[in-house]
Amino acid sequence: MDKKITGIVAYLTWVGLIIAYFAGDKEGAKFHINQALVIWLASVVAGLLDFIPFVGGILSGIAGIFCFVCFIMGLIYACKEEEKEVPVLGQIKILN
Repeated sequence: MDKKITGIVAYLTWVGLIIAYFAGDKEGAKFHINQALVIWLASVVAGLLDFIPFVGGILSGIAGIFCFVCFIMGLIYACKEEEKEVPVLGQIKILN
């Protein structure tokens, strides 16, 4: 897979993220693979916020919407082959 396709596949699901990491152009699309990983992990944390009594549902909902918006932005950037960071989450680097 080339850089553009690898970046797009990374955002689709966690399975796509694994496929992009192992079978795609890892060096070319490392930016989008990292972004997708950070967004996916943030959405897992947003889901876990739901277990907090009283305010957890509200926090989880807001964080979930934020993660969805970041997902859409990242997917659009990958389609355009741009390396723009998504808000807040884009500054986190997990993959070197």
